[in-house]
Amino acid sequence: MSQVVSYELKGNVGIISVNNPPVNALAQVVREGILNAVNAAQEDASEAIVLSCAGRTFIAGADITEFGKPPKEPGLPEVLSAIENSTKPVIAAIHGTALGGGFEVALACHYRCAIPSAKVGLPEVKLGLLPGAGGTQRVPRIAGVEAALDMITSGNPIAANKAYGMGLLDQVLESDDLASAAVDYAQKLVAEGAPLKRIRDIAIDPASVAPDFFAAARKRLARRARGQIAQDRIVSCIEAAVELPMDEGLQRERELFRELVTSAESAAMRHIFFAERQAAKIKGLSKDTPTRNIGKVAIIGGGTMGGGIAMCFANVGIPVVLLEINDEALSRGMDIIAKNYGITVKKGKLTEELMAQRIELISGSTDYGDIADVDLVIEAVFENLELKQEIFAKLDNTCKQGAILATNTSYQDVDAIAAATSRPQDVVGMHFFSPANVMKLLEVVRGDKTADDALATAMKIGKKIGKVCALSRVCYGFIGNRMLGGYGREAQMLLLDGCTPEQVDSALERFGMAMGPLAMGDLAGLDVGYKARQARTDLPDDPKLYRMGTLLVEMERYGQKTGAGFYRYDPETRARMNDSEVETLIKQQAQELGIEQREVSDEEILARCFYPLINEGALILEEGIAQRPSDIDVVYVFGYAFPVAKGGPMFYADQVGLKNVYDKICEFRDRYGEQYWRPAPLLQQLAEAGKTFAEWDAERS
Repeated sequence: MSQVVSYELKGNVGIISVNNPPVNALAQVVREGILNAVNAAQEDASEAIVLSCAGRTFIAGADITEFGKPPKEPGLPEVLSAIENSTKPVIAAIHGTALGGGFEVALACHYRCAIPSAKVGLPEVKLGLLPGAGGTQRVPRIAGVEAALDMITSGNPIAANKAYGMGLLDQVLESDDLASAAVDYAQKLVAEGAPLKRIRDIAIDPASVAPDFFAAARKRLARRARGQIAQDRIVSCIEAAVELPMDEGLQRERELFRELVTSAESAAMRHIFFAERQAAKIKGLSKDTPTRNIGKVAIIGGGTMGGGIAMCFANVGIPVVLLEINDEALSRGMDIIAKNYGITVKKGKLTEELMAQRIELISGSTDYGDIADVDLVIEAVFENLELKQEIFAKLDNTCKQGAILATNTSYQDVDAIAAATSRPQDVVGMHFFSPANVMKLLEVVRGDKTADDALATAMKIGKKIGKVCALSRVCYGFIGNRMLGGYGREAQMLLLDGCTPEQVDSALERFGMAMGPLAMGDLAGLDVGYKARQARTDLPDDPKLYRMGTLLVEMERYGQKTGAGFYRYDPETRARMNDSEVETLIKQQAQELGIEQREVSDEEILARCFYPLINEGALILEEGIAQRPSDIDVVYVFGYAFPVAKGGPMFYADQVGLKNVYDKICEFRDRYGEQYWRPAPLLQQLAEAGKTFAEWDAERS
């Protein structure tokens, strides 16, 4: 037996145990060990075989570090064939999670049992892949075609009791003592003379599937895929499970799996998978850095953002005090929280009981004295530096020593805010994204004097409340909002050059953005950007810059909240509609500015909007604002809905080729001037050397 796979005979039951921490991934040594154990069991006195795992979980998936590399024998299909063709019943004993290849192993077994807390699933779609070892062929045979399609295209895990109801499990064990309960179950099967149930022997009647089922599924999934192709290929595989014999269906599955493994989309999604985990690691900060205990939190400001942040902590059982300026504002803030929870309950994602428990954890106050004992306070008021400094001075006088004082600022100087206190070492930026109770990104901003333990605590608590954390140093707008300036600027410049709002937004939405920049501006409120620009002194005196956004605000067209911005909006559904009045205004403004309008290609729209992101990202890396290029990708995928199938702006730049990006920026510089199109030195350096951002990062590591 392999060192990570053991086999022993207990009475009449052979027990295969996998021990490959941390998640028992299906590395080559695990596959080989299981295969050898199954073969050995065919020759001994066992009457049944239990496949179980040590540690905290069943096999939680494939070893994705093997993707894209030459295959190592034995392949997973060979292992599953040995399990399926065993002359003795093989029972998968599941705890923790059985995911991906791990669940495919369980599906090849003749029986599956699990403890109540276990979950099963096929999450490959989240890496731009599909189950490649029979998952798309076996699940529809035992759970039905529709259930299989929903399960595999969503990639979400399913709790044991639900999986049992779907037919995916044969038994939910009453005891959490998996070792003995699984053996008891195996012995019961032997005593009953239970047959060798092979899922492959189940046939699906094609007549049981509606004639237009797969066509409708493709159409529905295409709307949400945003540049991903895996969903379409999954439909093809399940279609094969209905129409083809098992072996031909498996062959079709393998063909499409191999296509996806080598696809640009899957490469991008695997990049983000690793980048998310890497972003949590702070260079130069030991994993053993102590953290401070966070048992109680205060939020300053009960608006939409503050209320959303309060919900994040209440959702994980941490008491929160919401502090507002007066009773009216406090009541309004508490009502927003209750309304948001109520929406979640209506959607069936939360019970009334849990909602009540969470609301109970959030108390309100207008007195700073009521937050003197909190361990963490997060300021979430209007973006005004003087106001924030005033609040932090109060916090300095009120909060206990050792409390972390965090600002949710999107733009302001964290060091200037920290300077308003006598303890800048306790001050950190915690930039949430709206709505804070939904959006996954948390930009943690490290000030010049932020203590290591305060920083480590902010990252740790961010993870606890379900956020993806990325570290930024201090600069205007940090990583995400600083880069966003050029994206929004060019979206509006393109209008003057001849585009309609719909043309700009549609090009970017076809690329995979959830919403184009002009529609997003309408959603956020055009007045928000207008006020932010008014507060800045560093913007060039250029009549073209944000001209359309400024004019629309001055016409009191703020976007969705006023029913009109770059588009008009249906008052009931908020569906956006093109507005001829805006299109006429754009043409008039272009004429006044002496700009000759022309046809603009989608290719130019993408380059004009995305290449400023990439160029600014290169400057951010040079300045040390971001730790690594992949951190920037994490910020944009989780905070700005950059399509995961493109991997984030820096990964996308590497795929396009930095020389191509640099040359196009130089072309725009020659056409539009250096004011907005000056290539970043790092971009130029890498382009001329024929290198990528990833290679540059690897050389520095």
